[in-house]
Amino acid sequence: MHHVVDFVTVSTKGLEASPFADALAGLRANEARYFRNKYDHAFTVVPAAEATATVDWVARILSEERGIVVASPPLEVSIADVDGIHWVHVFYESGLAINVLYGVEPGSKRAVGFKLSEGMEVPEELSAFKFARQKSKLAGVIRGSYFVIKCDHPFS
Repeated sequence: MHHVVDFVTVSTKGLEASPFADALAGLRANEARYFRNKYDHAFTVVPAAEATATVDWVARILSEERGIVVASPPLEVSIADVDGIHWVHVFYESGLAINVLYGVEPGSKRAVGFKLSEGMEVPEELSAFKFARQKSKLAGVIRGSYFVIKCDHPFS
């Protein structure tokens, strides 16, 4: 069952299992506002259990590109196809949010982004990354990092 993320009235619906539910909800709302403003797209999420193929696709990219295995269970997933980009967001119980920007056309931009909810420690599996800070009215202080995807990872 999907639901549209409201960035005006921030809700922890679907994220209650996280010890950082409020901060993670703010981070999710921040993403929703970005997609509304940039693409006029409603940011919808589904429980991770309903999007296992997508969660597996993200896990495969992380593993094959950088040998990363996320220790935390996924809670929710968002999938959006806008402007020739396949966007996937996975929100984890630990407070981590991972997004995959995957340009559909060969040679287009492809990257994985990591965002840490305010208050959470950097997970061991991401300790090699340097995180930049960004302030958000919805999410407080977000720490983020990314890497460029080098190989093809078809999602169909």
